Amino acid sequence: MSGAPIGAGHWRWTILLVALTHASAGAVPPAALLDATSSEPRAFGYLVGDVVARTVTVHVPDGLALDESSVPKPGARGKALELRSVVRDSGAESGGRRLELRLEYQVFLAPPQTRTLEMPPFTLRFLGRPRNQDLRIDAWPVTVAPLVPEDVSPRRGLGELQPDAPPPLIDTTAGRTRLVVYGGAMLLLLGYLVHVYVGLPWWSRAHRPFTLAWRALRGIAPDGAEPQWREAFHRLHAALNRTAGEVVFESGIDRFVAAQPRFEHLRDDLVTFFEQSRREFFSQQPTARAERAWLIGFCRRCRDAERGSA
Repeated sequence: MSGAPIGAGHWRWTILLVALTHASAGAVPPAALLDATSSEPRAFGYLVGDVVARTVTVHVPDGLALDESSVPKPGARGKALELRSVVRDSGAESGGRRLELRLEYQVFLAPPQTRTLEMPPFTLRFLGRPRNQDLRIDAWPVTVAPLVPEDVSPRRGLGELQPDAPPPLIDTTAGRTRLVVYGGAMLLLLGYLVHVYVGLPWWSRAHRPFTLAWRALRGIAPDGAEPQWREAFHRLHAALNRTAGEVVFESGIDRFVAAQPRFEHLRDDLVTFFEQSRREFFSQQPTARAERAWLIGFCRRCRDAERGSA
């Protein structure tokens, strides 16, 4: 090869041109960079219930799209700082798009002393070309103060222990009146039940015909006066008539026993009673002492049959 020799100055320009070519080949235009800026809230002066907002602005180059699953989700419960909402806004810009996320947190902690919490970090993932990329958003501190200082003034109303408030007075007149009315009604009902299930049965048992006759006869001595025994026969006849519901004669003993089966085992005694009654009222001979003793026993047996115990 023939030609003019290359000078030292020419070589310098050649090397500089090659270096600039390589530098320009490896550089990326500013619009092609994935970048984020954030507007942080103040880091102090918060109390329980306050809402803290943080705005994150992401510059997304063309070719990349946000992975929705990487966006923080509101609704988690039980944390000191709870994410309440995520508001998104986007718009076009040179070489890509601008994505804006506004995250609102609410303080759910009431510490006894000043405590520093963190708005949690998160990572946004973008899919596309030339490759998938992750963008980390760092945490941000938030200082939460107690509602009242730990040591408060001992002045009345500010200490840990407060005097008990007197209970409110309630007018109980209506309630007491209802209670008296209900109590009276209950007593009347109870009295009625006692009368029906205790009083009436007891009165009925105490006033059965042969029970009354037995009370009159058991006090008579076997050697008592004749009028007393004649009265005893009258009482026994009256008891038979009341039990049968009609006047009972000697000829009606079988009808009486059929109507009153409780006295069936006393049929022979009934026959004997009518025989003694006939002698008492229609003969001149007084009732013998043995017959008087039998009459008292007969009355007792009739009383027992009437009660169902014989």
